[in-house]
Amino acid sequence: MRSKMTGKPLMRNVLGMAFMATMVGLVAAQAPKPHTAITPAPRDKGWMPRHEKFVEIAKAGNIDLLFLGDSITDAWGGNGHGKDLKGGPKSGSGAEIFVKEFEPLKAANFGIGGDRTQHVLWRLQNGEFDSIKPKALMLMIGTNNSNGKDNTSDEIAEGIEAIVKEVHKRSPKTKVLLLAVFPRATGKDKDAQVAQTAKINAINSRIAKLDDGGKTVKFLDIGKKFLAEDGSIPKEIMPDQLHLSPKGYRIWADAVTPSIKELMGS
Repeated sequence: MRSKMTGKPLMRNVLGMAFMATMVGLVAAQAPKPHTAITPAPRDKGWMPRHEKFVEIAKAGNIDLLFLGDSITDAWGGNGHGKDLKGGPKSGSGAEIFVKEFEPLKAANFGIGGDRTQHVLWRLQNGEFDSIKPKALMLMIGTNNSNGKDNTSDEIAEGIEAIVKEVHKRSPKTKVLLLAVFPRATGKDKDAQVAQTAKINAINSRIAKLDDGGKTVKFLDIGKKFLAEDGSIPKEIMPDQLHLSPKGYRIWADAVTPSIKELMGS
């Protein structure tokens, strides 16, 4: 009966409920909407043995530096990437450099060709990061999500952000060297090329903001080092305009080694 006399308690309740509804709406608006790039997912049966091998390597420990990504990282080679005819590490384009220059830093390479952000996220949540706490981790992922209309630049960036968050959730002291998505070419369709380049630039612009001066994340864009003066991609560096040649991996190694050693504290 009191509400009929003054209306104040009832009005306060109504206003309170309206305020709460507004706050819930704001939180929901700020939270990433579900999409493939942030939804952890495994791949096919042929992919699973690669993942299981990396889990095995992780359980053995003794990893201070981890490379994480897709086929471009995969080609660094190392343990878990097969063997060549001489019994050594798989002869990926960057394998010789990896063995000579990064393995002495107690490095492991968890790159798998064809992976997207959601696959790397799933791998981290399913054993590859349970047994290790590397000093530094070099991450380069996202180019496979950028094909056509697969994911938007914001969705891909959210996927990369989710990976970095997952790494620090499991190993807070691991410093991430976050690389910009490398430049690539898309056939002879100029419009498709312009669209993909714009998408990659937008991804890199957003993830660059994760850089906190190297306290937990250092962002590094080395893409221009792979380009000719006219902005084209030389075939001697990227023969298929996406994957790197040995010369490309030499450029990559030289560009990141100082930052890797800095983040590792060596």
